[in-house]
Amino acid sequence: MPETILAFDFGLRRIGVAVGQQVTRSANPLGIVNNSDAGPDWNRITLLREEWQPARFIVGMPAHADGSRASIADEVDSFIEALARFQLPVETVDERFTSVEAAAMLKSERALGRRGRIRKELVDSTSAVLIAESWLRNALGSG
Repeated sequence: MPETILAFDFGLRRIGVAVGQQVTRSANPLGIVNNSDAGPDWNRITLLREEWQPARFIVGMPAHADGSRASIADEVDSFIEALARFQLPVETVDERFTSVEAAAMLKSERALGRRGRIRKELVDSTSAVLIAESWLRNALGSG
């Protein structure tokens, strides 16, 4: 049975979210979940889970260009542990360049007249799309 996934691009203030589909091997942005010192907006994440009924969560794991752990990785680990409340598998994807790639994609679209002002929220949710699509490509293989 084809899977739906929810992908997260974790940030200390915003968590980008995307939904991905195994059938199409593509993903769409769902916006952001607010995050703060008090933690993520778990009510919003619960609503997204109920709406999309994902088979698993995919979380981008930040790293430096050389592959070493980024300083935010501990907070990402804590987020992953907290996602266990939903009793779904959680997998990670190397996301060291997704924010840069997302910003470049959006700037290119804007230059072509396809997009207006680029907000940080849009970069975060586009990064989540890239995380989802990376997982879909790699986890499902080319067949």
